[in-house]
This record gives sequence, C-alpha cells and structure tokens, in this order.
Amino acid sequence: MTDERVSLLRGRIRDVPDFPKKGILFKDITPLLADVDAFRTCIQLMVEKLDGESVRSVVGIEARGFMFGAALADKLGVGFIPVRKPGKLPAATYRAEYDLEYGSDAVEIHQDALSPGDRVVVVDDLIATGGTAKATGDLVQQCGAEVAAFVFVINLLALEGTKKLSPTPVITLLDY
Repeated sequence: MTDERVSLLRGRIRDVPDFPKKGILFKDITPLLADVDAFRTCIQLMVEKLDGESVRSVVGIEARGFMFGAALADKLGVGFIPVRKPGKLPAATYRAEYDLEYGSDAVEIHQDALSPGDRVVVVDDLIATGGTAKATGDLVQQCGAEVAAFVFVINLLALEGTKKLSPTPVITLLDY
C-alpha cells in the first residue's frame, strides 16, 4: 500500500529542466498540490511517519512549507507557526542567517511564537543543502523550544542537506 501511495506522489512531481537557471532540474510540486488525492496522501504519510509524536506546533518554512505545514498541523490538531523571510512578520522576531551558494539569506520567527519546552515539527516541501531548515531549527531553539523532527516531501540526496540537521530525526517522503 505504501509503495502505491509513494508512486502516486512521485507521479505528481514534475521535473522542469533549467529552472530557475541553466543546469538546475527543478522539482515542481504544483501538480501534487492540484491533485486532492495526492495531497491528502502526502499529508497522511507525514502523519504516519511521525508515528504519534507529541508536538505542540508545526513550523512551516516560507513559502511552500506553509501549504504542507498548515495541512499537517490541522491533521495533528496543533497550531501552525510560519517562518518567513526578513521583514514579513509584524511583531518582534528572532532572526537566523544562513549561507547560499552565492551570498546569504535569513529567516525570522515571532519571538512569542513558541514557549520554552515546546516540541515542534518543522516542515518544508524540499530539502537541498539544508541551510534554510538548519536556520529554522536555530530559530526554534532561540524560542526555547525543541525540534522533534524535520519533515520534507522531497529530499535531494546528492546535496546531503539532511546531514546538517543531525541528530534530529529527518523524515522524507520522496528521495531523488
């Protein structure tokens, strides 16, 4: 049954060559989002892989992590916390910077989003080099909370981003 469900998801990921620049093979999740059965299956697989993990919130990384994170939070019966690019959140924030291939970027979380001791799940659509996810985990820690697990729909194995998140458990649905 799980193989059928994974095949359903894999069949809804579109490869887009040379996007956003030449030499990149972009994994487009929009066909998965548009297919109600595939999207529901995706969220259900996340729930199952979390195997009853007790968490207070789901933290979603801007922007595609919002779609998966909000749906997962609903299924788990917990709140959703957005992590956004700088300047997008209206109240006091914590900020974490991370390196990109050329330069750096940052993400922010509201300072009052989590409480000390909270356990959360961090969700995004894809993990590549792991910089954004690691920075998000750092933000969770700045709030005094703990990442119980990182959850991704897609893992780009060759980029080894999951290594940056060790020893925290990393759950992925599709490896490429």
